[in-house]
Amino acid sequence: MTPDEPLKYTEKIRVLIVDDSAVMRRIIMSSLLAHPEIEVIGTSANGLEAIADIKRIKPDLVTLDIEMPEMDGLTALKEIRLFDRQLPIIMFSSLTQRGAEATIDALTLGASDYVGKPTNLGDRAEALRILEQILVPKIKDLCQKANRASSAHAKPHNETAKLSSVIANASLLPVREKSLNHRVDAICIGVSTGGPAALMELFQLWKSPLSVPMFIVQHMPPKFTEYLATRIDAIGVIPTTEAIDGQEALPGHAYIAPGGMHMEVARSGSKIHMVLNENPPENSCRPAVDVLFRSAANVYGGHVLGVVLTGMGYDGLKGSMEIVKVGGRIWAQDQESSVIWGMPGAVVNEDLAEKVLPLTQIPSEILLQLQRK
Repeated sequence: MTPDEPLKYTEKIRVLIVDDSAVMRRIIMSSLLAHPEIEVIGTSANGLEAIADIKRIKPDLVTLDIEMPEMDGLTALKEIRLFDRQLPIIMFSSLTQRGAEATIDALTLGASDYVGKPTNLGDRAEALRILEQILVPKIKDLCQKANRASSAHAKPHNETAKLSSVIANASLLPVREKSLNHRVDAICIGVSTGGPAALMELFQLWKSPLSVPMFIVQHMPPKFTEYLATRIDAIGVIPTTEAIDGQEALPGHAYIAPGGMHMEVARSGSKIHMVLNENPPENSCRPAVDVLFRSAANVYGGHVLGVVLTGMGYDGLKGSMEIVKVGGRIWAQDQESSVIWGMPGAVVNEDLAEKVLPLTQIPSEILLQLQRK
């Protein structure tokens, strides 16, 4: 297989569906059975059944509801991770404040990803459409990670044609030059699938606030980003908040783009502030990493460091091009430590990444970079 060939499925992806609602189980099953490469090998009505079924039938992936009787999804997740750390698990949660809190908890406890439950199960066609667009791609990508391990430079699955289009349509491709600007005035992080757990790990490793502001785009809906910021703020030493429109960016603070809003940075005299907007999604995302990176390149020039972490798709690729053009730096998380190597893999494959690092090495490398003047 050449690096540009999409990965082919040699066996069906065997999925276990866990949900206390028979209606929801049928809807999920219908959406998956439309894909010949996916096989539903069982259903469970609660966490206790799920644990027994996982040990018995050994699925390739599990969809796990959060709110269930007898044993809820969070408790089941903890138990599953005691005997299987690698099994891909996609949580199903409601898009409510309570659902957001539970989902962030699940992602930091080892869930691979999450899907918001369709709100109107009476509209079967709409529910199936949502699952087709959101759940199915996540299943395919999560179940390809092991198959990709032997091909570290392979293009992310299902992204080759899209990525070629992005490159072809870019106005100017970056010229890769060694930057003479050692000073970093801002750090911008872009992350998606696997992001909450990755961010929690990063912020736990820093033992003192950084000397520059940090701006983060995590692909998540409203409410979820607010709770994520609260969790990160509580576990680390870097003050972390969900960004507010017009808010001044302070050194040593971290700002997370609100779900459903793009975040840009802008200069007013000697101060930097954040600008939020509801402009159309980019790369099917709002917030989008490209939007943040592009604005940071304009404001900070060669003194910005962009870090692309685990995530599906290629959001951040064009923004990384803009940062490199002005002499800034791009770092990427390595494939082995990423849940999905889509976003970081895209910038690595286009030779934009100055460094490709395991997640646990990124905090210390950032500290070293900030010490250079």
